[in-house]
Order: sequence, then structure tokens, then C-alpha cells
Amino acid sequence: MSDRDTELLEKEEILEDGDHERHSHYVKKDKIVSSAVMGNAVIALCGKVWVPSRAPEKFPVCPTCKAIYEKLKP
Repeated sequence: MSDRDTELLEKEEILEDGDHERHSHYVKKDKIVSSAVMGNAVIALCGKVWVPSRAPEKFPVCPTCKAIYEKLKP
């Protein structure tokens, strides 16, 4: 997976555990486009599934997504 395949996204709904809701997550770029056009849910590297609806730049990167992404880099 390269930088060109992944972007940050997040959603507004708050779940009970809350931790995943405080971060932006890494998602494959092609899934972001599909989500934006069709409203499909996406799956982050950390396994979080949601329909993105808020600006990712307002939140820190999910540490789990970041660690997985770093391991995938060549």
C-alpha cells in the first residue's frame, strides 16, 4: 500500500467505547470515492467500519491505523 492508496477519514457518530471516534483513520482511496458518491461504509486499517461524514484534519490519526500503515510501507 502506498501513500497514494490511503487517505484519512472520520465520522461524526459517537459509539460507546468512544476511542475510535476521536481519531481520523486510514482508508483505501478508491473506497473513499465510492463512499462519497454512493454513501457506502468504509473499513479503516484498524478495522473500524463507518460512513465518513466529518473533516479528518480536525482529529489526530488513529494510532492503530498509523502503526499498521507504517508496517505496510516498503
